[in-house]
Amino acid sequence: MTPLRLSVLDRSRTRRGREPGEALRATVRFAREAEALGYHRFWVAEHHSVPGVAGSAPTVLAAAVASATSRIRVGTGGVMLPNHRPLVVAEQFGVLESLFPGRIDMGLGRSVGFTDGIRRALGTGKEAMGGFDEQLAELAEWFGGGGRRFPGVHAFPAEGLRVPLFVLANDAGAEVAARAGAALVVGGMTGGEATAAAIGRYRAAFTPSPWRDEPYVVVAGNVAVADTREAARRLLVPEAWALAHSRTHGAFPPLRPAEEIEALDMTDRERTFFEDALRGHVHGTEEDVAAALTALVRRTAADEVLITTSSYDTGALLDSYRRLAGIPLPGGTSGT
Repeated sequence: MTPLRLSVLDRSRTRRGREPGEALRATVRFAREAEALGYHRFWVAEHHSVPGVAGSAPTVLAAAVASATSRIRVGTGGVMLPNHRPLVVAEQFGVLESLFPGRIDMGLGRSVGFTDGIRRALGTGKEAMGGFDEQLAELAEWFGGGGRRFPGVHAFPAEGLRVPLFVLANDAGAEVAARAGAALVVGGMTGGEATAAAIGRYRAAFTPSPWRDEPYVVVAGNVAVADTREAARRLLVPEAWALAHSRTHGAFPPLRPAEEIEALDMTDRERTFFEDALRGHVHGTEEDVAAALTALVRRTAADEVLITTSSYDTGALLDSYRRLAGIPLPGGTSGT
């Protein structure tokens, strides 16, 4: 059995007192480190009007990452398809695949901006999420030889290329990935009943397509590794507080040091959201994490694990990724 594939999703998180450009350059440096450590792929994400995230143009950032690396697969986790015309998405990934052949992944999601103002600025609305199936079908047409609804129009240089498609899905979106014949990326690092049920529905309903012949499952979430369980848990604290702050103040802030957050006099509501945000992740020593990920793969039959961890302390974060890369984890696959 081949080792379990481990990959990275980096959101270009900003840190208090530092400029967004630093976060973007850090993402490119991190990609080189991930490649050297043997991670399978390195993805970037799309967020708009979020103070704590610098990554707003994922295909642009993916090009920078691919230029700075040579072997690791590079992609998006993901481009939010309702925010873009399928023709433009096809063209962007066609350019990436043409520049970096055999290394590009097309990870797509169906989220829209999280406030009315952002949705208006993007020219979209919540109703756009309902047309995700149709958007995926149109995207496939552009790669296959032109859109049927637009005679004579072609998506150069995407036409004829085969860029692996991954659909980021919650529980209800698993069937969308199955109908599209795409790989499924699903959150749920603890591998609970909802995650297992979504994966089961996806595998049962999967339809082979030009994108993929067989189902492929990526489970995504936070993993932190350190000398002790408490040190690993503290790596998760900055992101957990940012999420709690967004739930209580309406804005997702730059990351702060863990020791400052632990000294805060939180309100009961903030404390509830903070503690909730710390649950459902894998953290601990190498032995703890090895046992947890092995159990996760057994429960879900995941083909790959996508690590999404962010933290204020970049040195400790990189050490966590180094430790994780050194853990032997059986149960991989030979697919792309």
